[in-house]
Amino acid sequence: MLLCRVSAVSHALARWGRRSHRGGGLLHPALSFSSSRCHFSVSSGEDISQSPVAGSPQGQYRETVLLPRTEFPMKLTGQKLVQRELEIQQECGFANLYSWQRERKAKKEFCLHDGPPYANGDPHVGHALNKIIKDIRNRFEMMRGRQVHYIPGWDCHGLPIELKALGDQGTSGLSPLQIRQKAREFAEGAIARQKAAFQRWGVMADWDKCYYTFDGAYEAAQLKVFQEMHSKGLIYQDYKPVFWSPSSRTALAEAELEYNPAHVSRAIYATFPLTTLPPQIASENGLDNVSVLVWTTQPWTIPANQAVCYMPNAQYSVVKRADSGQLLMVATERTASVAALLGTELETVGTFTGSQLEGGLCKHPTIPDKDVPLLPANHVTMAKGTGLVHTAPAHGMDDYSVASQFNLSVDCIVDEDGKFTEAAGPELQSLSVMSEGTDKVISILKECGALVKEEQCIHSYPYDWRTKQPVIISPSKQWFINTASLKDKAKDALQKVRVLPESAKGSLLAMLDRRTYWCISRQRSWGVPIPVFYHRETGEALINKHTVSHISKLFQEKGSDCWWELPIEAFLPAEVLKKSKAGPVTDYVRGEDVLDIWFDSGTSWAAVLEEETEGDSAEPESRLSWLPTPLRKPLVTESDSRADAYVEGKDQIGGWFQSSLLTSVAVRNKAPYKSLVVHGFTVGEKGEKMSKSQGNVVDPDKVIHGGEDLPAYGADVLRWWVAESNIFSEVQIGPTALNSARESINKLRNTLKFLLGNLHGFDPLSQTVDSKEMHYIDQYMLHLLREYSMKVTDAYSEFDAGRVIRVLQAFITRELSSFYFSIIKDRLYCDPEDSLGRRSCQTVLEEILDGVTRSIAPILPHLAEEVYQHAPGHDKAETLFRSGWIKSSSVWRRPGLEEAVEGACAIRDSFLSSIPGKNAAQYDLTIAIEPCLLFELMESLQEEPSSTSSQLAELMMAARVNLTSELPRDLPSDALLNHGTFLINLEGGVIREDSAYSIAAVPTSAARCPRCRRFTAESADCLCPRCHTIVSQAH
Repeated sequence: MLLCRVSAVSHALARWGRRSHRGGGLLHPALSFSSSRCHFSVSSGEDISQSPVAGSPQGQYRETVLLPRTEFPMKLTGQKLVQRELEIQQECGFANLYSWQRERKAKKEFCLHDGPPYANGDPHVGHALNKIIKDIRNRFEMMRGRQVHYIPGWDCHGLPIELKALGDQGTSGLSPLQIRQKAREFAEGAIARQKAAFQRWGVMADWDKCYYTFDGAYEAAQLKVFQEMHSKGLIYQDYKPVFWSPSSRTALAEAELEYNPAHVSRAIYATFPLTTLPPQIASENGLDNVSVLVWTTQPWTIPANQAVCYMPNAQYSVVKRADSGQLLMVATERTASVAALLGTELETVGTFTGSQLEGGLCKHPTIPDKDVPLLPANHVTMAKGTGLVHTAPAHGMDDYSVASQFNLSVDCIVDEDGKFTEAAGPELQSLSVMSEGTDKVISILKECGALVKEEQCIHSYPYDWRTKQPVIISPSKQWFINTASLKDKAKDALQKVRVLPESAKGSLLAMLDRRTYWCISRQRSWGVPIPVFYHRETGEALINKHTVSHISKLFQEKGSDCWWELPIEAFLPAEVLKKSKAGPVTDYVRGEDVLDIWFDSGTSWAAVLEEETEGDSAEPESRLSWLPTPLRKPLVTESDSRADAYVEGKDQIGGWFQSSLLTSVAVRNKAPYKSLVVHGFTVGEKGEKMSKSQGNVVDPDKVIHGGEDLPAYGADVLRWWVAESNIFSEVQIGPTALNSARESINKLRNTLKFLLGNLHGFDPLSQTVDSKEMHYIDQYMLHLLREYSMKVTDAYSEFDAGRVIRVLQAFITRELSSFYFSIIKDRLYCDPEDSLGRRSCQTVLEEILDGVTRSIAPILPHLAEEVYQHAPGHDKAETLFRSGWIKSSSVWRRPGLEEAVEGACAIRDSFLSSIPGKNAAQYDLTIAIEPCLLFELMESLQEEPSSTSSQLAELMMAARVNLTSELPRDLPSDALLNHGTFLINLEGGVIREDSAYSIAAVPTSAARCPRCRRFTAESADCLCPRCHTIVSQAH
């Protein structure tokens, strides 16, 4: 064998360069034309109707040709497709697959922790994007032998559910238990609808055993985290400004806000007359009757003003208005802008540094006899306004910090409905601060001469994400998490986490930086009660490890409804009061606030991932009591209970990703995840936001089953759309994207049908050919298949299903349809059925079918199982997903093999480029190569000088191939000549040989065989020698 001789030249031939037609390869034919195999495609292997015998007038030979035969349909549409998918799910045990893989033995585990979707509505394409991304990775990990840990969950508490459940009725006349019952029923209905959809999409899980944040065992685990954080001083109660939603009548956390970039505020410029000049500038002349000029977008907060702040290191000027002579104090840097705004010139009377303003007092513009101080503050900026900031500690986070530093009053003059209280004065009482209250304040400022200018300001403003109404900042007594003390630990933990895309890590870190505290109390009924009691007289909170531990056990047994059902004595029995060193139970009342739902979902790691620790023997498997026995096994990955991945949308950067990180770091000093995958949102086909008003909302149920002008696409089209999308940006969906996905799947079905059809009658168990005995082109395809499988495996491992599809389509288009299929059809259809060459080819086709089917299975589970039902070589009761990942072998890469076929491909490209638009089968080809390594490689494909049936002739697809060391001198005048070189580059350049070759293509004198349609017969009515032998033996 010449390949053996070539290998003997050097052991280096065990590792060969990449193929010439691949970008960046080491092999470079020295020709100007493309060397891509698909560029000179002769025929498409996928179009079976164009096989060499189709339509042949010599019909008497048709029965002797081995045409493809399979019952696998090329296309399924409409209700037939929908029904077939449902049958596949039933026949292949989709419902039991997760439990099966949990019970099998596996060396490694892969944990993808499910971020709980909100149980407040019907399933939508955002759900589809998220769940299918997760399922693709889970199915891949399961197929390659890992034990997948994936427990779906739902976020069940919170105001949106409460509002939808109560509807127009509201909370009037309803007890907390009645509200909770209605909310629970609504959530359970949403969960049932969402769960049914997730199952229909083919998502692998044990759907009878999910986690729910309203489950008693879950709530108990949540309270355990609460208790541990409280005992460390990380949870505390305080009176401070929070985001308050008048429309929801509750406090909100940052993660519950939406920022409206087009919010319009009535911004004002108002004066605060200086009643006491700052001591450091009091001696300056001309500073009588100076007023400090402030700017605010929230005029309603002026009555709550307690100070005016300045920047200590900035320059400030007293300026005189040319139109009125009024003296104003503004930041020097803002003078020009203020002059333009007022439409008058401003003459500078004096300039000072901010630090010189210390000790000054201003007259409050709306409250007689009240003076407010000038105070230094670091939050003052020069980007807008006057450089002097009106400060109302009750209604601003930065303002509150100033109040804490200088011991200012934080009195609130706004109630829970966002209306002024009696403390605001009779003119303002009961007016809504965001509407008529603002009007009245501006009117008062105008009447007292303090209003200098009013303008509309369009800016980003926080809204309640549930009611879509603006919020205010208002102080109240709430429960907080001190995130400032956790920030550094959380950032350190996050640095050890892999984030996809990498840019999302910066957003996570930035949000952690901005968050100093987290308000976790809510003034609603539908949630987990904060386990606290208050002294009737002093209001002092009673909460400690003894009380919380006891309450946790009750929640475990009865659920959190018992907070309202049981008497207070059940929560504060004598032994708990004794341990707490508290007074009699009659001294206490239970708290009425519930926990923020981000704390609910943010502690899911404790309820679902955390293994039981020593000392918890009183509660064996309690946290996971709702799970079946196989799922209760502690999740231990590298001696910790972190998930391998959290996968959610980019809105969770400030939500679940962050709340999970903070609670886990607080309790365990580590992140709950090893990696984060942050995907984009779904948008319309043109990139626009989906909305019912625009009519561009895509219902995944309509995508699968048809409706609203959509055909029935089936679940696999929905899954292909997800896989093909760039999930790290906004993901577009619409008829164009869905039709494209369907077309791609149909093309794939066509290829799979070709493979199945040509494996008819082939038994892999008894008829497989050993790779060493195969044709070299077949061995080469196994080598390409191995490369393909490695690329696909790498892509799945990176959550890059889009790359999987690109690699798949390139493999099918370039390596199969345009190259291998076009070459082997003659051998498949016209060689003897049990010949070595045909069985060699079928062995490879079976490996390709198996590899391609397994590679698409995580994305297209229904199609993969359907193909597997038609594929040979396995028990009919066996399913693909229970039979493993792609099975490729390292022996498929043989020394010299790649160079031999690559060299032949380079010569083939030269040949095809010399006969553009012509049929290669109508030419005799002479290949001339001087004695060298390339010549020996070509000899391994054709040992005889001239052949119509060699492997080289098959590769060239010519009528005959002559292999010689130089071109004949007596070539006919119609011979087409071409030349080229092929670079053999081995061992990273240690062995390099640049071999020249010449070719001559001459129209063949042979006739076309009526059976195989190759130009290898003596005359048009005679069979070629090969076909003559086969037909004779058949008769």
